[in-house]
Amino acid sequence: MSITVFGSVNVDLTAYVEMLPRPGVTSHATNYATGLGGKGANQAVAAQRLSGSPVRFVAALGPDAFGARARALLSKFGVSDEDIIILPDEETGIALIHVDAASQNTITVVGGANMAWPEQGPDPAVFHGAKIGLFQLEVPIQASTSAMRAARAAGTRIILDPAPAPERSSTQDINSLIRLADIVTPNESEAEALTGIPISDCDSALQAAQVLRASGARTVALKLGAEGLVYIDHYGSEGYIPPFNVVAVDTVAAGDCFNGALAIALAEGRLLPEALRFASAAGALATEKPGAASSAPYRHQLDLFLNEVNQYSS
Repeated sequence: MSITVFGSVNVDLTAYVEMLPRPGVTSHATNYATGLGGKGANQAVAAQRLSGSPVRFVAALGPDAFGARARALLSKFGVSDEDIIILPDEETGIALIHVDAASQNTITVVGGANMAWPEQGPDPAVFHGAKIGLFQLEVPIQASTSAMRAARAAGTRIILDPAPAPERSSTQDINSLIRLADIVTPNESEAEALTGIPISDCDSALQAAQVLRASGARTVALKLGAEGLVYIDHYGSEGYIPPFNVVAVDTVAAGDCFNGALAIALAEGRLLPEALRFASAAGALATEKPGAASSAPYRHQLDLFLNEVNQYSS
């Protein structure tokens, strides 16, 4: 099994507050934490924790203290930094995160080196032999386009998480990525940004998923948070995966964990409905722990959780 993740890596600075800050108001946090983040790094850690094989992570850092911290954290999580490049004129990406008492969050990302990839993207060799390639929107679109084309030429199955939610002005460029992807996995806000359809229930979610398929997506899995997810596969068949009952403390990186787990499930040869359920369970477990990359469950934890759910429902 081989998985390559191309994307962002940040050092996260997280403040835990009672209420999310409002303009002009100074809020006092109950505590704070630093950790590894960036959607690419989160996906890589999630996939690594669920896999018995090394996951290849392709990302960019600056030659600064945050870059050294990011590499140390990647090593701590068992992710190789062999394919990390250092851009000497850039600073490492950081994310400023607030998490409130209801586990909702706001995130401000300073892209730094993540947004300095050249248009040609990474060396195409990083996708040689990869079964699954994972992509997000925290690196330049042209670099992602080049990387996805290289992945497709290598026979790699492509999962695109169109996150964070794009600006309307960039949706046409993102549609070019959607056409290169095998599976697109937006949440409600991302799907609305891409289609203009407000997501309020499963019917509107399926409507948006159909629009994304008409834009060129082969398969769409639209995540609805605590309401589960809907999907339309490459045959046009629709389906629904119900949510898992967990006590959420922090929703940061739950979607990234979902995508990392989906890559593992598909690489193991699971059919789409089973793979999506596996991924949904991983995303749900990630909400039970604070932090970004650190919230991803280990394989034995996910297997135990699914076994317990199956026994309860049988």
